[in-house]
Amino acid sequence: MPKRAPVDSSQLALFDEAAPAVPPAAPAIEAAPAPVVAAPAAAPAVPIAEVLAPAVFRHPRADREIRVGEHLVGYALKRARRRSIGFVVGPDGLAVSAPRWVGIGDIEAALREKGSWILRKLGEQQERAQRQQAAKVDWRDGTSIPFLGETVIVVLDPRATGAMLNTDAAALPGVPRLTLHVGLPHTAAAGQIRDTVQSWLQRQARRVFQERVTHFAAQLRVSCTRLALSSAQTRWGSASADGSIRLNWRLIHFALPTIDYVVAHELAHLREMNHSPRFWDVVRSVLPDYQQARGTLRDDVLPVFD
Repeated sequence: MPKRAPVDSSQLALFDEAAPAVPPAAPAIEAAPAPVVAAPAAAPAVPIAEVLAPAVFRHPRADREIRVGEHLVGYALKRARRRSIGFVVGPDGLAVSAPRWVGIGDIEAALREKGSWILRKLGEQQERAQRQQAAKVDWRDGTSIPFLGETVIVVLDPRATGAMLNTDAAALPGVPRLTLHVGLPHTAAAGQIRDTVQSWLQRQARRVFQERVTHFAAQLRVSCTRLALSSAQTRWGSASADGSIRLNWRLIHFALPTIDYVVAHELAHLREMNHSPRFWDVVRSVLPDYQQARGTLRDDVLPVFD
């Protein structure tokens, strides 16, 4: 019978989660009995499967399912030319890649072994999906959007030309101080409002990103030959060896420290085109606390425009 393939992590998209590798079993070592020392009784660890209410998690392309505790998990299985079993928990659910020679029994044994981790990540993805649904923008007069980490209220104002940001609102507790006056009538369609606001956000993104690129390029002693905006679904930015930088315009929703992290990250690639320790040292040289901003990118939910 073929030996069971080890579990491996695969390359991740932006919000995908790969399972931690299963360490090889250590050989048993016999030793002389140790003296018994009295110690306070520790509360037993509670498996995640017992904490969650019974649930069904099903990948849209699920072709197999497995029961983990009281929970039913439908997963997408892909046979691939690889040497190990790989798990990825993403927005769609659990996807498994396995060598062709590994039997279903071995695959499901590996799934059960990582059952607590899988259920925890599936629960996190489900919670994130609910937050994204709640973040869907209702394009109308009075709706709100995040801009540079603050809340901006959209005001339909036929007297305005294009879109103009007003920062003079009275500072009242719990009331956003920013309003964006959009030159549209109150009868404007949702699509018109969305397109006008999005165009304004993209203009602001180009202005802010250019300022931050200029600032950090000087500190890192690199030259950005071209700055472009992107609308990528799984990347916040990219850098090319020719000095061109692409930044996702949706970064404009985040506060400046988060934007600075992505800008510094991409500019650092102009010195180190990798993610080696030397690369992170370059990032750390201009942003010592970059890890906090990095976590914000992963945890925060952006407004859903469509």
